Amino acid sequence: MQGWSLQQLNVNNTFLHGHLTEKVYMKQPSSFKSLENLNHVCYLTKAIYGLKQAPRAWYYALKLALSEFSFINAKSNSSLFVFSDGLILAYCLVYVDDLILTGNNLLFVASIIAQLGHKFSIKDIAPLYFFLGIEVIPTADGLFINQHQNIRDLLAKTSMDGAKVVTTPLSVSVLLKLANGSSTVDPTEY
Repeated sequence: MQGWSLQQLNVNNTFLHGHLTEKVYMKQPSSFKSLENLNHVCYLTKAIYGLKQAPRAWYYALKLALSEFSFINAKSNSSLFVFSDGLILAYCLVYVDDLILTGNNLLFVASIIAQLGHKFSIKDIAPLYFFLGIEVIPTADGLFINQHQNIRDLLAKTSMDGAKVVTTPLSVSVLLKLANGSSTVDPTEY
């Protein structure tokens, strides 16, 4: 996968894109009450934020859109979609409203981004840099990933950002075995 670009996309108003497959009713919102029909309720055909069906409706809307572009849902992970046609190979990884798109053909990846942009409101199209708390840095050999920022945030949150740095403690017997040339240590012994 060397040389493949990793594009990160963010979908605006994610949960408003899904269509409901079951009947859902809700009270009239206080700011939108009909004074003539105070006892009426709203029948929803599309998902809204706060609705428990909204995440699933969004997922199916995205899955339908990707299947229209000939992506197939991976059997191993429902968040991964794969496109394979001849020499072109592409992957789309989904986490709620964040998508990572990569492939071996830059023009194909760009066309998928454009087509997704026609179906959904997409913002922040940029090379992948930070995803789910993981920093992603492209290198000549592949990708370097770390959670440096998460660690700093956790230390700050627990007021330990000023703590002294220490190595992970090992028992003396483990250190002696390692010092005597043992390349493996059985953790069940300790």
